[in-house]
Amino acid sequence: METFIVTVSYLAIGVFLRLSGRFPKDFSNSLNLYVIYVSLPALVLCKIPSMEIDKDLWFVALLPWIMVGLNGILIWALSRLFKWETQVTGCLMLMASLGNTSFLGIPMVRAFFGEQAISYAMIYDQLGSFLALATYGTLVLAIFGDPDGPRPSLRDVIKKIITFPPFIALGIALLALGRTFPAPLSSLLNGLGSTLVPVVMVAVGYQLTPRLEPGTTWFLAVGLFLKLVVSPLAALGLSKVLGLGGIAVDVAIFEAGMPPMVSAGALAIMAGLSPRLTAALVGVGILLSFLTLPILFQLL
Repeated sequence: METFIVTVSYLAIGVFLRLSGRFPKDFSNSLNLYVIYVSLPALVLCKIPSMEIDKDLWFVALLPWIMVGLNGILIWALSRLFKWETQVTGCLMLMASLGNTSFLGIPMVRAFFGEQAISYAMIYDQLGSFLALATYGTLVLAIFGDPDGPRPSLRDVIKKIITFPPFIALGIALLALGRTFPAPLSSLLNGLGSTLVPVVMVAVGYQLTPRLEPGTTWFLAVGLFLKLVVSPLAALGLSKVLGLGGIAVDVAIFEAGMPPMVSAGALAIMAGLSPRLTAALVGVGILLSFLTLPILFQLL
């Protein structure tokens, strides 16, 4: 509980900094870039080489893809049933399927499960959420996005994946499984990696502007219900059916309950997929997750 309170305090600091008006509007972008290029790769290199190879690790890597498929099918079915607009369908196909498993997921996993669980969160995020955003996300944008907007090619997608700093770090870390880095390098990586949680939560707090826009309430409720309630409960049920358990499985289920992904939201807005609904899904989703995640943790 103490770690959770500290994590929420970082979020509150971010909100305070934004309200103070003393920082530039795009201040959080600089924090996000620091996380992507410095602290997250460092944390990956710290945690993955010493990770215990759990027999259920396959479930951690596969579950995010199952969640994408499940929610994508549910949104498609609801869209056909209620004849939703194309923009709304595309928005929910993206936002209800992809979770904030890195920027919010890693701090929350650390708060509830401890340092030893972070490596499983990274596997879920990099082999699941990140790759799903680059592939499934690109497909959704191509089908439902503004026809006059940019259309990334297969080459662009592959380039984005192989040049993403945390993904590069993951490749190096997997090659270094069971090995240790020299003491000076290890100390440097630990120091940089330890900055991830405070920096990323301050950035999340700084960006947090939840707004309920007229006409979006019903779609907002559907999207967040699928993402915050249906997804983790479906993941929990699947683990029970398969007879799986342990910390790796619990972390994967917990990650399945993360709110909509900020990066997916940014892409949806750029593609003209109901920008107001997208912004509400991100902002309100983060706030509600501070209620749903503790409940989910108690169910594990």
